[in-house]
Amino acid sequence: MFRPRIPTMPAPTGIVTPLVHPAPAKVVEHSSAAACTCQHTAPAPAAVAAPAGRSEPAVRLTPTGLLVVVGGGAAVVLVVGAVLVSMLLAVAITAASVAVCAVVLRSMLNSPRHR
Repeated sequence: MFRPRIPTMPAPTGIVTPLVHPAPAKVVEHSSAAACTCQHTAPAPAAVAAPAGRSEPAVRLTPTGLLVVVGGGAAVVLVVGAVLVSMLLAVAITAASVAVCAVVLRSMLNSPRHR
């Protein structure tokens, strides 16, 4: 529970490299009781190489998943389009009402001069 665990993170290329655990050191027993003068070294851990000839896509979509993605994209396009059209319509209505107010004010200000 309290041992640190290092997760295996995918590399930027999309290939997941597994965590290499070092092999335990070999215990060499000598038959004589004399002091050991040889040098014991642990062998280097063997790295697991990924197959070079095969590259799989990062995400695989089933036909149902593909339909969900296409349907979600279409829904997003429709919602964004509706929002943009409603904003354009709000700007057009505001501009038309300001223009009507300007014409009414102009006619009200100019009418006493003509009388």
